Amino acid sequence: MAATVLSSQAALAAVKVGITMPTQNVERWYLEGPLLSEKLKAAGYEPSLYYGGDADVALQVSQVHRMISEGCSVLVIAPIDGNSFKEALKEAKAKTIPVISYDRLIMNSDAVTYYATFDNQEVGRLQAQYLVDSLHLASGNNVNLELFAGSSDDNNAHFFWNGSMEVLGPYIASGQIHIKSGNLKEEVCAIPGWSEDESLKRTDGLIEQYNYVPGGTKLHGVLCPADVITGGVIQAFVKAGFESQNIPVITGQDCDKTGVTNMLKGLQSMSIFKDTRVLADRVVKMVDSIAKHEEVEINDTTTYDNGAIVPKTYLCKPTVVTGRNLKEVLFDSGYYKESDFQL
Repeated sequence: MAATVLSSQAALAAVKVGITMPTQNVERWYLEGPLLSEKLKAAGYEPSLYYGGDADVALQVSQVHRMISEGCSVLVIAPIDGNSFKEALKEAKAKTIPVISYDRLIMNSDAVTYYATFDNQEVGRLQAQYLVDSLHLASGNNVNLELFAGSSDDNNAHFFWNGSMEVLGPYIASGQIHIKSGNLKEEVCAIPGWSEDESLKRTDGLIEQYNYVPGGTKLHGVLCPADVITGGVIQAFVKAGFESQNIPVITGQDCDKTGVTNMLKGLQSMSIFKDTRVLADRVVKMVDSIAKHEEVEINDTTTYDNGAIVPKTYLCKPTVVTGRNLKEVLFDSGYYKESDFQL
């Protein structure tokens, strides 16, 4: 019996799992790489973790080739640019190496075996519904809104946008939501590289052009897809003289430390929590099933068409976080220590 257990553990340890994350310069990815790596180690696997520099696409593609040459049995890829792996993954497919697309979908490749993510279209719907509810649009209110979108090279950004437009679109069409800038297309509202600096610059321009200042043109809300973009938007509004009492309703996502701090200060209205512990656990389960030649649990086979195939997908559930439930969701669960946030 003991010999069987030992041989089983040795077999798992022989399974090398290659991981490449987009960048170390964004808090989420900086923390998430070691989190996934440690969970794989705890499950008996040998992880090999790489980062794509400062969102260096060519570097990340070269890392995929390196992981294959190192003998990795499974690849976990969170792509910088989902369209950049078609050629690299031909080698993985030829060697029958399973590929798990992590959070962001790898596009135009039939080598993607599985996709593990959160329901990203639902993220957009939740952000938009928060605006609808907070601004009482169902009661007939007319409001001024401005829209921001994520980086165009990240496929998730399109799902966030599409989900939000499912909810906001009818109000925009009816005229209840007025976009003074006229920026209604995703490509115009997109922030390259999810850059906080770029979102700050765009917000500065909107404030100046449309007089979005205290006592000026009333801006009721801003759709922001992620906390890193929200951070730049908030910096611009604070610089323009806004405080927690009069700042527009602003959405976010990721519950990064800056986003949480802004929510605690009353400057950011909400964020979407995608518990990275849940996503990492799901990927470990996928790797475990692959290694043991068992069926991999999935819950979606229709939504995420990457242009070549519809990968077998597991969608984790996102959670809306506001000032009301922040302590319970983020502090009481152990995700953050409350003592880390001294305002």
